[in-house]
Amino acid sequence: MTINTEPVDELIEVPAGLRHVIAAETRLGDVRGREGFYHYRQYSAIDLATGRTFEEVWFLMLEGRLPTPGELAEFTGTIAGLRDLPAELLPVLTAAATAGTRFRPMAGLRTALSMLAETLELQPLWDSGPTARSRDALRICAVTPTILAALHRLHQGLEPVAPQPELSTTANWLYMISGELPKPAAVRAIEQYLIATIDHGFNASTFTARVVASTGADIAAALIAAIGAFTGPLHGGAPDRALDGLDEIGTPDRIDDWVRDKISRGDRIMGFGHPVYRTDDPRSLLLRDIATEIGGPLVDFATTVERRVVELLAELKPGRTLYANVEFYAGVVMELSGIPRSMFTPTFAVSRTVGWTANILEQAESGKIIRPAARYVGPPAPEPLPH
Repeated sequence: MTINTEPVDELIEVPAGLRHVIAAETRLGDVRGREGFYHYRQYSAIDLATGRTFEEVWFLMLEGRLPTPGELAEFTGTIAGLRDLPAELLPVLTAAATAGTRFRPMAGLRTALSMLAETLELQPLWDSGPTARSRDALRICAVTPTILAALHRLHQGLEPVAPQPELSTTANWLYMISGELPKPAAVRAIEQYLIATIDHGFNASTFTARVVASTGADIAAALIAAIGAFTGPLHGGAPDRALDGLDEIGTPDRIDDWVRDKISRGDRIMGFGHPVYRTDDPRSLLLRDIATEIGGPLVDFATTVERRVVELLAELKPGRTLYANVEFYAGVVMELSGIPRSMFTPTFAVSRTVGWTANILEQAESGKIIRPAARYVGPPAPEPLPH
């Protein structure tokens, strides 16, 4: 048999990790790492976080413009009406919340969304039109906080707290976790965090969501795949680990020894460095301001640690300027707002679900499957089979 070894198409070499490779076009936003700037649609994400509500920015991501007061009222009412858990999900959530020896709410969310897809009989993106896709996206985004809060409560041996339609998305999230109406200051602090983390370019989870969406699968399948990528500690699974680092340090006099030990062992310092930003992460600056406004010993210690870690990283890793990223102060703000550490990454997911679904809907418009190539580096083929 003659094997044709000529490539069908000319292959293009790209950097490892697809770094700086443009894989698609998007109208949703961009990250300009050298400038320390990112935006949603035509607006600065930080300006939106400081000047708008989560619901307004959610509408912007879906519709491409900020809502009028009437549109916002209608949109907010629609979201509130979609928060309730389908009864079929409660046994699944109970099982997921009590499985294993370690509470893993994001794994429970994946399981619940699979069941939700069947319960709602979600159609593949390929077979549904824009109206049905948008409806499914709203339903999933609205119910995701309810699922995550229910998992937390069930793991604690408590009954889930039903969502309250009169509360905003952020206030309702905090209420469903604790069972108590949150203080306005905590609501606004977390709302700004949620807005600032809705979307952030073609990161690993967003790209994963778009790959699955490009196959025409249903929206839940694409979202579940994104969640799987998101849970990695190098991606969304870091806010609690960054705060754990502060606990390990303990006191200011231990900062230098802790950092030097981490670097000598080749360990990553969670909460520092970013694959895109070459200057301050604007999300970290926003969250540092929020934390400073709240104040207290934890904030004072965190700012001291941040300053000294940046100095030591510059000394010990010359040529690689590393700054605090979003995870460092995210953990501080969430801790001060009363969110349990096991719910830090789920809180991140509450906002990012909006960004993921916006990307899924945009990718579904393309109709083009994402199918890159790989360079084979194994033994030469074909070889005869051994006798």
